[in-house]
Amino acid sequence: MYKINENYLNLQGSYLFSTIARKISDYQQANPEKKIIRLGIGDVTQPLAPSIIRALHNAVDEMGTAEGFHGYGPEQGYAFLREAIAANDYQARGCDISPDEIFISDGAKCDVGNIQEIFSIDNRVAVCDPVYPVYVDTNVMAGRSGSYSAAIGGFENLIYMPCTEANGFVPEFPKEVPDLIYLCFPNNPTGMTITKSGLQDWVDYANLHGSIILYDAAYEAYISDPDVPHSIYECDGARTCAIEMHSFSKNAGFTGLRLGYTVIPKDLNRNGVTLHSLWDRRHGTRYNGAPYIVQKAGEAVYSEQGKQELKAQISYYMNNAKTIREGLSAAGYTVYGGVNAPYIWLKVPGMSWDFFDYLLNTVQVVGTPGQGFGAAGEGFFRLTAFGTYENSVEALARIKSL
Repeated sequence: MYKINENYLNLQGSYLFSTIARKISDYQQANPEKKIIRLGIGDVTQPLAPSIIRALHNAVDEMGTAEGFHGYGPEQGYAFLREAIAANDYQARGCDISPDEIFISDGAKCDVGNIQEIFSIDNRVAVCDPVYPVYVDTNVMAGRSGSYSAAIGGFENLIYMPCTEANGFVPEFPKEVPDLIYLCFPNNPTGMTITKSGLQDWVDYANLHGSIILYDAAYEAYISDPDVPHSIYECDGARTCAIEMHSFSKNAGFTGLRLGYTVIPKDLNRNGVTLHSLWDRRHGTRYNGAPYIVQKAGEAVYSEQGKQELKAQISYYMNNAKTIREGLSAAGYTVYGGVNAPYIWLKVPGMSWDFFDYLLNTVQVVGTPGQGFGAAGEGFFRLTAFGTYENSVEALARIKSL
């Protein structure tokens, strides 16, 4: 008789955003006349930029010709996109990353979830608290987490690094040295950042102890502070301790197209085996590559016109963030984030899921309860700046009316 993967039974309830979607659906069915404003899930709302649309159309036309048709592409990604990424996201910032160290995928979420497969089940994993749920849940599925403990509000075998008001929402080195360290800056969900010197400390720590940093840089395009690094490879020594994941979803609106990439320097090795070779093997075995037309759209992101168009879109979302942050602050709320990131971290003492239900039922505004990101998220609430400006203003007015 077959057996199931019992690690899945350790997962707590449903996936956070699935729970939110169900609650919204139940409320909408009971109250079809109510207009719900959704500032919960970090999905973008602005249409794809014109240069990206043109690239998609041109690629589709290519696919309709014998000369331009593309079947299976290279699993690691087409050279034209990998070269554009290396030149613009890394070499232009002084980072020593080559195109063949970049792996194109269908999004950062998949990569941050799948990357743990190339590591031993015995590795100890450290995550921030609060944290993007995928980091935790995929390690639960793999069997690294141990059992869930209600007493600690987390899993017994995971190392939690609390990110609180007291430490500026930046994790401190844990007492127990981890093997794998998940970091995300600008941070989801708190919207806070880390300075270059602060990130350099983590790189030095990882190299000292032989740890690997799994660095999620999905929101780097929203950074405006010159002291905040866009990539961990801006730090000395990162090539020997860090893997970095990027997304086209938030910087270019590809949530519906699906495109991302992971960087694994060839300097990363254990016992004579490079992590680059392991991921290359995994990638080639279990993935057939992002579609050609989507990768051509990704290439357009790095054109001069594409850069200008996307800069305007990011400014649009960050104006939403500023509007929400300053409006809530003026109304007496304590708020964090929303400066170098499209997330606002709202303090709601003694509430989290209760505040979610209160907002939905009272003023029909949806956010994300901080407790859904971990025990340290209790008493906080995440709002996104990815809505339209009009809905952001209306949501702010509704919340201020409470």
